[in-house]
Amino acid sequence: MAVKTFVTGFPRIGKKRELKFAIESYFKGELSAEELEKNAASLREYGWKKQQEAGIDFIPSNDFSFYDNVLDTAFAFGVVPERYRNLKLSELDTYFAAAHGYQGDKGDVKALPMKKWFNTNYHYIVPEICDADHFELKSGCAAVKAFNEAKALGIKTVPTVIGPYTFLRLATYTGSKKASDFADEAAKAYCTLAQELSLSGASYISFAEPALVFDVTDDEKKIFKAIYEKIISFIKSGSSSIKTILTTYFGDIRDVYDDVCKLGFDGINLDLVEGGKNLEFLEKGFPKNTLLLAGIVCGKNIWRADYSKKSAVIEKLQKIVDAENLVVGTSCSLLHVPYTTSEETKLGPEILRHFSYAEEKLVEIKEIASGDTKAFADNKSLFASQRTQPDENVRKALASLSDCDFERKPSFYEREKIQHENFKLPLFPTTTIGSFPQTKEVRANRAAYKKGAITKEQYVDFNQKKIAECIKLQEEIGLDVLVHGEFERNDMVEYFGTQMNGYLFTQNAWVQSYGTRCVKPPVVWGDVSRRDPMTVEWSVFAQKQTSKIVKGMLTGPVTILNWSFPREDISLKDQAMQIGLAIRDEVLDLEKNGIKIIQIDEAALREKLPLRHADWHSEYLDWAIPAFRLVHAKVKPETQIHTHMCYSEFNDIIRDIDAMDADVITFEASRADLKILDALKAADFRTEVGPGVYDIHSARIPSKEEIVEALEKMLLRVEKTKLWVNPDCGLKTRGEEETVPSLKNLVAAAKEIRSRY
Repeated sequence: MAVKTFVTGFPRIGKKRELKFAIESYFKGELSAEELEKNAASLREYGWKKQQEAGIDFIPSNDFSFYDNVLDTAFAFGVVPERYRNLKLSELDTYFAAAHGYQGDKGDVKALPMKKWFNTNYHYIVPEICDADHFELKSGCAAVKAFNEAKALGIKTVPTVIGPYTFLRLATYTGSKKASDFADEAAKAYCTLAQELSLSGASYISFAEPALVFDVTDDEKKIFKAIYEKIISFIKSGSSSIKTILTTYFGDIRDVYDDVCKLGFDGINLDLVEGGKNLEFLEKGFPKNTLLLAGIVCGKNIWRADYSKKSAVIEKLQKIVDAENLVVGTSCSLLHVPYTTSEETKLGPEILRHFSYAEEKLVEIKEIASGDTKAFADNKSLFASQRTQPDENVRKALASLSDCDFERKPSFYEREKIQHENFKLPLFPTTTIGSFPQTKEVRANRAAYKKGAITKEQYVDFNQKKIAECIKLQEEIGLDVLVHGEFERNDMVEYFGTQMNGYLFTQNAWVQSYGTRCVKPPVVWGDVSRRDPMTVEWSVFAQKQTSKIVKGMLTGPVTILNWSFPREDISLKDQAMQIGLAIRDEVLDLEKNGIKIIQIDEAALREKLPLRHADWHSEYLDWAIPAFRLVHAKVKPETQIHTHMCYSEFNDIIRDIDAMDADVITFEASRADLKILDALKAADFRTEVGPGVYDIHSARIPSKEEIVEALEKMLLRVEKTKLWVNPDCGLKTRGEEETVPSLKNLVAAAKEIRSRY
């Protein structure tokens, strides 16, 4: 008997990033708000109709966003910092000001903080709640509008909202009040939303509560239970006819499973891909007459599902839940995968038959749910075939690794002394994270070379001129440690992947990282190894242009893996070590060619950290930290190793970061109010640090005074001999018009601080 189907969420950026380009045109004044909304409506309609055509029974609405769903939730319930309202902008422009900052005739405000969304490369905007805030559903709520919009198209959807518990848990609190103080009011506001959706004709409302897959304390459990006792009681009292679904993803809900089962939800959505333990809980009992929405098709990777394995899970579930109450679908939102393989015209069918993007996953869900005999036979044949041959040289290199391959000598403090004596950098040395603005001309040059429209000599000549200009600009600005600008690189992962064996690249496998930022992760297809030097030529050329030190710029093995679509046939550990060996070859070649500082970015180190503390080392850090150490353990003490990390919460893994044994680490701190500095001080952090002094993801230009103020705060927690001065990330996405004055203010601030110390 066929079971029903659901999807947790659908991509929203457009198959060819239409939303990104529309929003950017709006920012430039080239597109009106009405035209932007028209573009958005067409993307929503496309997603709903694709799911309807695929026969999906539970289709989500309100999964669309102009920037981020958590920020949407803050605006829906009026929990928006007053500084954005005080700008007196339109509602849409107020929203964008909170998302990425505003600097203009109405005022000057920084963006709200941005953090990684659980264990993904998607970033959410962190809501900010002050003591005076009140939760109240605002008119024109997006969830109601989206449901009605889909209904007008003849599509019945399930409105999905970020749940109140997750919203309160992810928020920051600026006053004395905490999540528990807002729980009752938030619950009432969500009751109002449920009532409005019910009046619009919605049969279900889905409350997304992924925060339940974190470790949940007894106090947090009380907040969760109090919220939903109120919401469910309100609905069951007859105040609304809508039914409730609790949706979780990215893991299991071991701490609250029993409580969830007792609360009286009409449906419970569990991730059975990353939340394997959920199946164990289900086998111990599940509430009668309750829908089980089982996430069995991976929503985060692009490989085809093994139908026989998924069918075996369904058979187990059918012994637990009555057939009419079983619904199967995605483990999480399909936001994290591209739209469709039909846009991949350059990859042959022998490759594409192994891939499943969002639209293909809709078909997979339906075929698995229906038990389609032919589809199962084709799938069995696919998995019986050999996809790739192992590289015996790579396998032997991995097998031969020993403890000495992961240990750098001499000790950190000995190296630090040697490097200070050799480099003779000033106090508070200034640098950037690596990339400089990628102008239209830079992108056009790269595209022309890729298409064969220009020769390699022309391509190299153009980039060398840009590098020389970039070096000269940095010298004029007064930076101490320079970079070559990375004009040859389209992406910090794809650039390296194209030069390594074992990688595949797509045309249109775009996924949203944050706001208008989209990435196209490469695919780990087979065993990975380096073919030839990848960056040496560019770094050596750049170093010849100046007497100052120019950093060699690399991406670390963990980030390359985490920002790729990884294999599922070998472990993540083995894949990271393979990449680590390839990057180690590059590090040693850079050193051999006179590069004295080498930055190995691990922007995504925390990204795949298990969401529960108990699993951190056993499932991740015990191989992720060694993978980084493998890359640099063989360099000389005179060579300084830098690393960089992006938007994440690092406080609780500070000691592990120190154990990476880099010489300098730069990281995002500007949008997190420098809170990580307290953790650095508490951990007696030995590595030299460069907390970002301004946010590059906003077009606003920081003043010298605000950078000085930030540095003074840093010096309360960081030794003056260990503090570097830098932006919080690379400058690739910024324009030259804001980059140059920002860096000039950064250098001026560093000089002023030097004069004080």
